Amino acid sequence: MNAFSNILTIFCIVVVSHISMAQTTSTGKASYYSDSLQGAPTASGSLYNKEALTAAHLTLPFNTLVRVTNLSNDKSVVVVINDRGPYTKRRIIDLSRAAAEEIDLIDQGVSKVKLEVIENYFSR
Repeated sequence: MNAFSNILTIFCIVVVSHISMAQTTSTGKASYYSDSLQGAPTASGSLYNKEALTAAHLTLPFNTLVRVTNLSNDKSVVVVINDRGPYTKRRIIDLSRAAAEEIDLIDQGVSKVKLEVIENYFSR
């Protein structure tokens, strides 16, 4: 019974590790923060910095790394979730100005994007 218990424990560890490293993807519309919010506090407690590669998401844990790909041009950027939002219907992420510039979102204002979680809070 002890050998079976050890095998079961190892199996559970492998399964949990695999699940925590699995990538989560979604698609939807993205927008970006107004420059007027520069220096305003975010939900995580940090101050908004338009030059940082950060973003707001309604449910992902703070400090989650997310690859955001603009589906109109296939440009992508990796951002850190440090705020909550967007609170506008049908949008799934709000990007900092620097992140929006990286994927040519500034002129579009809003664009369809793909989000890929590349590291989450539980995999640290």
